[in-house]
Amino acid sequence: MTTNARKPESDILAAMHETVSGLHRIGLVDQATMRSFDVMCLTTVESLSPAEIRALREREQVSQPVFARYLNVRKDAVSKWERGEKRPDGPSLKLLNLVRAKGLKAIA
Repeated sequence: MTTNARKPESDILAAMHETVSGLHRIGLVDQATMRSFDVMCLTTVESLSPAEIRALREREQVSQPVFARYLNVRKDAVSKWERGEKRPDGPSLKLLNLVRAKGLKAIA
C-alpha cells in the first residue's frame, strides 16, 4: 500500500491524490498509476543563487558553521555556496528549500 506523507501544493491536487489513493486501496488503480500521482505531489525543489542562500542564512540569524550543522554539511560547503564556487544539490538543496518555506526550526 502506498502512503504519501507529503502535503500537495494545491487543494485540487490534494483532493485528486486522496481520490486516487482510495481507488488504489480498493484495487481500481494499479501501482504504476499510484506512483505517478505520488510524484506529482512532491514538493518542487528550486535551485538557489549564492545571494539567496546567504540571505536565507541571515534571515535565520545564524552563522555559517551553525547553518552547516543544521544542514549536516561542512562549514566550508556553506561558504562555497554563498561565494558561488559550488551549488547545493540533493538532500542539501531539499533542506534549503524546506528552510526557505518553513524556517530553520522545521529541520531542527
